[in-house]
Amino acid sequence: MSISDNPKNTAEDIKGRAKEAAGAVTGNDELKAEGQADQGLAAAKQAVTDIADKVKDGVEAVKDKLTGN
Repeated sequence: MSISDNPKNTAEDIKGRAKEAAGAVTGNDELKAEGQADQGLAAAKQAVTDIADKVKDGVEAVKDKLTGN
């Protein structure tokens, strides 16, 4: 799965990229760092979502085996 799998994470990533770019253009290191942090947060949230999906799939697979489906 990619960062674009969750629209909220995609929006946060885009917001971070915009802040980083604006900080780079204006020479505002604080804004640039904030944008990078936003992107990192979006990636972390997506990773948690991906893990949760995999756990759910695993639970479903075990459930199917136990019930004979």
